[in-house]
Amino acid sequence: MKVFRSSLVFTILALIAAFFVGYYDTTSVEPALQMGLKALFIAFVLTVLEISLSFDNAVVNASVLQNMSAVWQRRFLTWGILIAVFGMRLIFPLAIVAVIAGIGPIEALKLSVFDPQKYSEIMLSTHHMVSSFGGAFLLLVCLRYFFDETKETHWFSPVEKILAKLGKMQAIELALVVVLFLVLSKILPAAQQSEYLFSALWGVVTFVFVDGLAALFEHKDDKNPKATKAVATSGLGLFLYLEVLDASFSFDGVVGAFAITQNLFIIMLGLGAGAFFVRSMTIYLVEEKTLHQFKFLEHGAFYAIGALGMIMIISPFAHISEWITGFVGVIILGLSIWSSRRHAPSAT
Repeated sequence: MKVFRSSLVFTILALIAAFFVGYYDTTSVEPALQMGLKALFIAFVLTVLEISLSFDNAVVNASVLQNMSAVWQRRFLTWGILIAVFGMRLIFPLAIVAVIAGIGPIEALKLSVFDPQKYSEIMLSTHHMVSSFGGAFLLLVCLRYFFDETKETHWFSPVEKILAKLGKMQAIELALVVVLFLVLSKILPAAQQSEYLFSALWGVVTFVFVDGLAALFEHKDDKNPKATKAVATSGLGLFLYLEVLDASFSFDGVVGAFAITQNLFIIMLGLGAGAFFVRSMTIYLVEEKTLHQFKFLEHGAFYAIGALGMIMIISPFAHISEWITGFVGVIILGLSIWSSRRHAPSAT
């Protein structure tokens, strides 16, 4: 409970703040107490939703974080949470509306306060662009993990061994993702095709940049060329990789939250509390060395990331409930834990 204490405190404070945001909401004609309780409930629902969507994110964060120096671990867990809560849940939606509407950030903030319906409409109109960017990035994260010729541990051996062999082809995952978007973009209305494809290409470029930067900060052991480890004194590349990964997870959730409530501050409080819990789960997984205890948990996390990426990619064509998305991730991770226990040395 020590690890989750700060998350619980933050969640309680966030829910109390959400109550007062609803209580003093001047855009509603409903009784103040009723609006306050409604806002509290919505914030709680958003918190639970964010946690269910991001547990696999915590697993992948832990797999990367354990290779970072203590200094960069602390920076990710402190600076990272500020970026996750305020950057992605407040500044990001304001920036989107400012760019789309052609107004300044202050005007965008005023619009969210005094005309939340119009603000929400602008946010939801960008869904196909946000989803293609985040979906492209997450799918590449998944494919890069499985298209690895040096990968020796396999969960679904027949499939993963083939993927590992295909990993000998340079940049095969990039080619597959680009072709996928070229095909899917033709299904959208003509007005959205270029936006969908352009955003996806930026997702690909962002992945190449942060993945390459992380590789740049890796140190190869000359005595064992296959063994690599993150440089203890430099984790900037890995830090940026994790931040973009976190952002990709939050893109769809932030935009989708506007279908639940139009209040930007309730969204920030609810999703922010969930993001805080994800950080706590990451710390717990690292400190308890959970990835070493469950052989296939990391595999499950990357399968779940791939599933989330595909759901985001196809979401402009068919709406899939965020609860279903979260449920899929939980099921995949549950199966990986069950399979890990089944194949543990003590079970043989």
